[in-house]
Amino acid sequence: MNTLQVLLDIFHIVCGLLIYGLVGWTILSWLVAFNVVNLHNRFVRSLVDGLDRLFAPMLRPIRRILPDMGGIDLSPMVLVLLIMLVDRGIPALLRDFGVIPAYIGGA
Repeated sequence: MNTLQVLLDIFHIVCGLLIYGLVGWTILSWLVAFNVVNLHNRFVRSLVDGLDRLFAPMLRPIRRILPDMGGIDLSPMVLVLLIMLVDRGIPALLRDFGVIPAYIGGA
């Protein structure tokens, strides 16, 4: 296994963790919005704050581009699609340019 394969595997894992974290953040924001969990709990508040700090900078440029949908925020879905595109696209580009063999490069 070469170094590039290890780096691509780590990149694939990070992309997967970002997607799972984004889905978790979205579900948690719905639970807070529908008052299933409240922000008076210290753990919930710190979790929401940490996830907001992680994902808000990634979502902000997408929210500026997307039109206002009247309360429906599609930016997390767009971000998931972009992460998946990059996750699949980088190994494909490396294979196309001959940097890595055809059998290497993630899922």
